[in-house]
Amino acid sequence: MARTNPIQYIQQVRAEVSKVVWPTRREVLLTTVMVFILAALTALFFSLVDLSIQFGLRTVLGMFG
Repeated sequence: MARTNPIQYIQQVRAEVSKVVWPTRREVLLTTVMVFILAALTALFFSLVDLSIQFGLRTVLGMFG
């Protein structure tokens, strides 16, 4: 494998970084809000599942207790 001297490496890194398309502030804000909304919906879903399992177990175990 060919070795690259540090100056060429830095030039190549700068060239690659200049090709990156950075998200706009609006895109970052929207995706952040979407992540928080989906996290809240997921937490709500699993809370409801947990409560229903808890209710079912208390009902079943209450019959035998």
